[in-house]
Amino acid sequence: MKILIQDATVALPTGLVQTNILVDGERIAAVDAAAHAAADEVISARGLHLLPGVIDDQVHFREPGLTHKEDLTTASRACAKGGVTTYLEMPNTNPTTTTVERLHEKLALAATKSLVNFGFYIGATPGNLEELTAATRTPGIKIFIGSSTGDLLVDEQAALEAIFAETTLPICAHCEDEATVRANAARLAGTHDVADHSRIRDHAAAMIATRRSLDLAFRHQHRFHVLHVSTGDEADVVADHRGLITAEVCPHHLFFSIDDYARLGTLVQMNPSLKTTDDNRRLWQALLDGRIQVIATDHAPHTWEEKQQPYSPGHGGSPSGLPAVENSLALMLNEVNRGRCTLPQVVHWMCDAPARVWDLVGKGRIEVGYDADLVLVDLAKTATIRHAEQETKCRWSPWDGTALTGWPVRTWVLGQEVFRDGKIDDTIRGREAIYDHVRGGYWKTGD
Repeated sequence: MKILIQDATVALPTGLVQTNILVDGERIAAVDAAAHAAADEVISARGLHLLPGVIDDQVHFREPGLTHKEDLTTASRACAKGGVTTYLEMPNTNPTTTTVERLHEKLALAATKSLVNFGFYIGATPGNLEELTAATRTPGIKIFIGSSTGDLLVDEQAALEAIFAETTLPICAHCEDEATVRANAARLAGTHDVADHSRIRDHAAAMIATRRSLDLAFRHQHRFHVLHVSTGDEADVVADHRGLITAEVCPHHLFFSIDDYARLGTLVQMNPSLKTTDDNRRLWQALLDGRIQVIATDHAPHTWEEKQQPYSPGHGGSPSGLPAVENSLALMLNEVNRGRCTLPQVVHWMCDAPARVWDLVGKGRIEVGYDADLVLVDLAKTATIRHAEQETKCRWSPWDGTALTGWPVRTWVLGQEVFRDGKIDDTIRGREAIYDHVRGGYWKTGD
């Protein structure tokens, strides 16, 4: 099927251009098509902006094992609504994705359930080096250096050295120093004040683990991606990338601070924790000047009932994490309207950069031959985030009641329209992402 999108302002790698885009089947056939090119469907997009589909490289979609919180169907519906056409999902499901067999099982499951494109990390444990070296159908290896339990916690130096030395896939990590977190938790034992979460998971915990990871990456010359940077100090140290280091920030660390505990309580309890308004400012500046390359959500839903439990670290209280995947693009488009950043910057942070960090083939740009993963946005549309309108299974958002200007109105996955003006086509299925890890990563393919 051929689709002609006419008169859109298109986010090309070279900048914003008003032009016509021709889609032929699953791919982009022309970026400067004739206004009357033959097509099965013609879409007038005057006044609207056409972007590459968003790539969210850090989500927790809870399947298998925790599907009362979320599953691949509900999560991918949220993606479609939010303009996210590809997601890369983390291994802390039940069972954990720590073997090639389990990785392939998740890929097969997503092929039957996911409305958008998908990929899954393989998780590191202290003893699964053979599995990490055998895995191929994955964006990379995820290490939890803190903030995990059971076999996914890798804190011993010898195990970390072996992973960085003996594997070839890109590595990413949750960087919070476990010893620091435990010492702080012991000092604040018995607390029920959620604001103490940021005292337990403090600046030092983040910095110690991030510096430790960078040292491993540099010594072993191994590509490394710092997940969910939460402090301004981390943003400073990742600037010394040496062609190996990339980093990301999440909307909650850009828009919320410790001042928001009083208003939102455990709804904004997450790991790494919220930091100060000065950290917010410094993280924004790091995005703007290129020290941080990617925006991802760390979408981590829990039920409303779970999040309403009292804060009680280590004692089965409120869990850490929040949903964000269906609102992340709109949050950033709102900042474009406010003048805080430009639309090409948002496209770089949310589309092009994650594609290049993870070596995704045919993703992240509107270019001839690339996959027709597209989102049409209306920068003039104003709407308010509401709990009841969320597609995520948990049906709540920490941004409930927030009015935003700039929203996705249509989303295509591989040339198939999956979302249009509030309606989702559940018959659409995405496809397993393909990686070219030989290519060399972000710093080898231009910045």
